[in-house]
Amino acid sequence: MDTESAATGRPGADVNPDAEERAEVPELDVLAEAPAAAREVFGDRFDAAVRYTELLATAGVKRGLIGPREVPRLWDRHVLNCAVLAELLPTGSTLCDVGSGAGLPGIPVALARPDVSVTLLEPLLRRTTFLEEVVRELGLENVTVLRGRAEEMIGRLAVDVVTARAVAPLDRLAGWGMPLLRPHGQMLALKGDSAEQELADSRAGLAKLGAVEWSVISVGEGTLETSTRVVQVKAGESPGGVKAATKRAKAARAGRNAGVKNGDRARGGRRRGTR
Repeated sequence: MDTESAATGRPGADVNPDAEERAEVPELDVLAEAPAAAREVFGDRFDAAVRYTELLATAGVKRGLIGPREVPRLWDRHVLNCAVLAELLPTGSTLCDVGSGAGLPGIPVALARPDVSVTLLEPLLRRTTFLEEVVRELGLENVTVLRGRAEEMIGRLAVDVVTARAVAPLDRLAGWGMPLLRPHGQMLALKGDSAEQELADSRAGLAKLGAVEWSVISVGEGTLETSTRVVQVKAGESPGGVKAATKRAKAARAGRNAGVKNGDRARGGRRRGTR
């Protein structure tokens, strides 16, 4: 799951769906395996978190979104590892999980923070189908599933926070994620042991993309046995840089022009109706 695919830049691409369909799903008592920290992190949504973990262990494996070997460590390595990002989110914020795959980190964050509006952005149909089923079954009213690529959403989607996990190297990820931020928003990339090196290699590119502050931080300390390593990138007035600002302005003009045309047609219809 954490392996990055050079071919697609999306999580889960290293798993062969046909092979996974033939694989036996490991037996797992998800409720019995749930760490005590899960009740603390998810609160009254603990049962929903258990059900999500069950879906990852069953349908997620069968559809090639999770490798069978990951099942025994779903809670620690995947679900809780992602959920602790909730510590970094402002109250009532909006979030886009880029390349959401099986819903990591977006769904655990949405479960832990029902006040945050989460968009799961994923280009592949089989994954968005799984995500829609999960959202519907868990009754997650604060989650929207959107099929598409981040670069297609510039000017159409603007959020306070962008998250990503095992999607692409930081410099490429920033080029996709930063343009989706509102001014002074933040990008949170789960990077593990590679965090410092990727950040060091990406500083110049981040500045060109409108970032004004960046650092590697740990979340979940005192909650998880191993805290989650996150690259936090904060945007300034123009997230995504000049190219993104131009695309946003173009999209805004197109929206205004469409509104004017629709208004003209509506007014024309009313005039004809009064004759």
